[in-house]
Parts: sequence; C-alpha cells; structure tokens
Amino acid sequence: MTVPFPVRRVARVAVAVSLAFGALAGCGGDDNAGSGSKGPSGKIVVLAASSLTESFTALGKAFEAEHPGTTVSFSFAASSELATQIEQGAPADVFASASPATMAQVSDAGDTAGQPVTFVSNTLEIAVPAGNPAKVTGLADFAKKDLTIALCAPEVPCGVAADKVFAAAKVTPAPDTLEADVKATLAKVTLGEVDAALVYKTDVIAAGDKVEGIDFPEAAGAVNDYPIAVLADARKPATARAFVDLVLSAGGQKVLTEAGFQLP
Repeated sequence: MTVPFPVRRVARVAVAVSLAFGALAGCGGDDNAGSGSKGPSGKIVVLAASSLTESFTALGKAFEAEHPGTTVSFSFAASSELATQIEQGAPADVFASASPATMAQVSDAGDTAGQPVTFVSNTLEIAVPAGNPAKVTGLADFAKKDLTIALCAPEVPCGVAADKVFAAAKVTPAPDTLEADVKATLAKVTLGEVDAALVYKTDVIAAGDKVEGIDFPEAAGAVNDYPIAVLADARKPATARAFVDLVLSAGGQKVLTEAGFQLP
C-alpha cells in the first residue's frame, strides 16, 4: 500500500525534478514500435523496498505529470518478499531493492533486463518515541529485558543489517516483536507500542516529530546499498527505463538525498 504523501511536498519535488525530465524526454524510446507513439506511455508497476515509499511516491507523481497518459503503480514491501513475488511471476516492470542480495536473487534467475545499478545507500538509526520516555542511549539498551523492543525480521534487509550491528557491538538483543518490514517496525514506535526500534535513517526523517533518532557508531559497518533494474518481463520496457533514468538523474538523486539516503 502506498503511504499518503503531503501534496505540498509533492509539488516541491515536482519542481526539483523538472529539469531532469527535460533530459529524459527524448531517451525513453517507444514501447509500441510502429504505432507512432513516442516516449513513455501506459502503466508501469514498480516493486520497491518499503523504505523508498515517500521518495518513490513523489517521483512517481512527478513522472506522471511530465508524461501525460502514464501511470506509475507502486507495491512497497520488504525486498525479500518482493524478490519472491518476482520469481513467482508477479507482473512488474521495475524492481528497487534495499540490498544487493535480494536483487541478486532476481538477477541470477534471469529476471532482470541488464545489470542492476546501485542508486543510493542507507544506514540504520535507533528510533524512539518523541521525548524518549525510556531514556534509550545506544545499542546496549536493546539487551534490556525491561524495555520493549521492535526489530525487523532477520530475513529482510533491515533485519540483516541489524544482525551486523549487534554483532559488531557485541550486544545480544531481546526483541519483543519482529516485523515484516522497516515501515511496520517504525509503526511500533510511532504508535508508542515499543520503547525503541532499529530502522533506517530515512524512516526516522519521514516520521517527523513522531519519533526521535539516535545515531550509533556501529551503523557505519552495516550500510545497505540499493540497486534498481528494469525487469525482463516488463510490459512497458521503455517507460520502465525512463522511470529508472529519473531515479538515477540529478533530480531523482536530489529527492532521495533530501529524504536521508546517501549517494553510492
């Protein structure tokens, strides 16, 4: 499900990427060769890691505004879940993953058209409710059984990254809940159901004043790279390529870095 995005913010994003679209307009190709239709057209489906919800939603709206007649439909979930859906034949045009491992699961099976490209990276941050009522200060607090802790499930990218930072810090966490993806993990904090969680820095930023973020040094050792690729069975390959080009463009990168992502 796509998370609602503030209209005012979408308008600012559309302005930020308008110059990039000018460069992309002539490079999208023709999805319907011989039909007289040029450039991006029709509907594409983008499967993307849940941490990309806000920034990709904004980029999709800007793409549709620049290319009338196009529709960008998103499915946001854990990258591991999306990779499995692709392997099982789910109809989609673009895959944006939160880890090279889940992208490799797809590309090694021959399900991508060309080599995936890393477009951003992300790091973990401790998220606590506004005011930090439990007085959490660092990773060591995740071992305290008197605190209520949420983590991503170990099979999803944010869970894999969490395992790395706990190992580096020599901390054995005592989670009370393991969530299906990073947005579900963050929701436990915004709803006040847990004292702390490990999520991406971008998710802390997206939550605004509902949560507070706490940096920790071990996060630097568990950076997640995000690759993107057009899928081999894309029904609108030229439109899919144009969307990927936008993500990789200066305008797209500006949107992503403003959301807290880092350049690769």
